[in-house]
Amino acid sequence: MKPVTVVTGRALPLDRSDVDTDQIIPSDWLKRVERTGFGKGLFAEWRDDRGFVLNDPAYAGATVLVAASNFGTGSSREHAVWALMDYGFEAVIASSFGDIFRNNCTKQGLVPVQVTPEVDRAILDEVSADPSLLVSVDVEHGTVECGDVRASFVLDEFTRQRLLHGWDDIGLTLRYEDDIAAFESQRASWLPSATPPSPSAAPGSPR
Repeated sequence: MKPVTVVTGRALPLDRSDVDTDQIIPSDWLKRVERTGFGKGLFAEWRDDRGFVLNDPAYAGATVLVAASNFGTGSSREHAVWALMDYGFEAVIASSFGDIFRNNCTKQGLVPVQVTPEVDRAILDEVSADPSLLVSVDVEHGTVECGDVRASFVLDEFTRQRLLHGWDDIGLTLRYEDDIAAFESQRASWLPSATPPSPSAAPGSPR
């Protein structure tokens, strides 16, 4: 995943609480075998309503989603994060998140910005009143700014470093590539290995 230091862009106000992952990406879309293209299914059932905020051209191109409390509850589907990112969102602001959804966000590079209910309400009101307003999320310093609103948000240090360096699970593992290779080189040839044997090596022969 790409490193994330600062996310700055216009925001879309989704003034709803308890938005679950089935509402973010309905189950019909889970039949896809690709990881891309889920943005078309983002909030698919709600988008049938022409008055739904995602259909408002004033918010076209927004890169920050501002929701209310308890965003991303429900099933553990990673597709919810994929759909938000595929649509173009880089950060989600809410006063609380579903635990699994929040964890999935940090593994994919979508920044979960958890603020107090008062700050959340203030940002929702600011963005609803002025769609052109910019929101800035500073991952390194743990701050969010929107109009007259300036607040901090909490990220544990591991998650902060993960986002700043762009470490997904594979990236975290590859930090220890040399140690893994050294360990594998000492293992008996008949044991499972992460390193395939050379074509000329006979079964059972030492490496």
